[in-house]
Amino acid sequence: MTSTLNTDRRDLERAALLGEPSYVWRAGQERRLRIIREAAQSRLQGRILDDGCGIGVYLEHLEGEARMAVGVESDPARAQETGKRGLTVVCAACEALPFVSGFFDLVLSHEVFEHVRDDRTAAQEAVRVLASPGGRLIVFAPNRGYPFETHGMYWRGRYHFGNIPLVNYLPTSWRNRLAPHVRAYSARSLGRIFEGLPLRLVHRTILFGAYDNIIAWWPAFGRALRDVLQWLEKTPLRLLGLSHLWILEKDDSR
Repeated sequence: MTSTLNTDRRDLERAALLGEPSYVWRAGQERRLRIIREAAQSRLQGRILDDGCGIGVYLEHLEGEARMAVGVESDPARAQETGKRGLTVVCAACEALPFVSGFFDLVLSHEVFEHVRDDRTAAQEAVRVLASPGGRLIVFAPNRGYPFETHGMYWRGRYHFGNIPLVNYLPTSWRNRLAPHVRAYSARSLGRIFEGLPLRLVHRTILFGAYDNIIAWWPAFGRALRDVLQWLEKTPLRLLGLSHLWILEKDDSR
């Protein structure tokens, strides 16, 4: 029993540090895929990098349209699992991408910057490998304004999995004590990691989730909640949403 508990604890700690990738394709992933396709436009037919691909669920859906689609994943076990499914994946850190400059037409960073050791360096590397002019970077990242910390927290030295309310509203020093394993971004702090880079901001907004787990348990309530919250994306209350979406375009003239 003790061994099992220790294994479970190690698995939770690993999930805390690396993030937990999507394992099941549901409405939330389908919606984000549509957003990615709309943001990418014709670049979907070019060379694509899924930067921090997890187990490759988005890479799998994008590779059929691309001339070349590659994933980068820092965790060897996840990289191996992705490769076994016939996807092209390289085990490397986002802060040191093993590609020549200007190689990719599209780079996707889906809920990754919050987990890397150095988000500024990871952003620089993503921009470095983008083609110029016109290569696009699509970024999803956690919003500090969301009422829940979705990556759990540490309390008295132990990690607690789950959605923890109001952690992100604490002063930064307190918030980082409870959630040292993951970042959450305001628009200003997310902008800082791209500051001075040769980029043009094409579009930014904040998205609510799809709440698939709630829908699975309480279908009518869950769908109503999802519809109301996603409607709020059109209003100033989107500041309370789950994730930033930024679409950036490389422009060396900047």
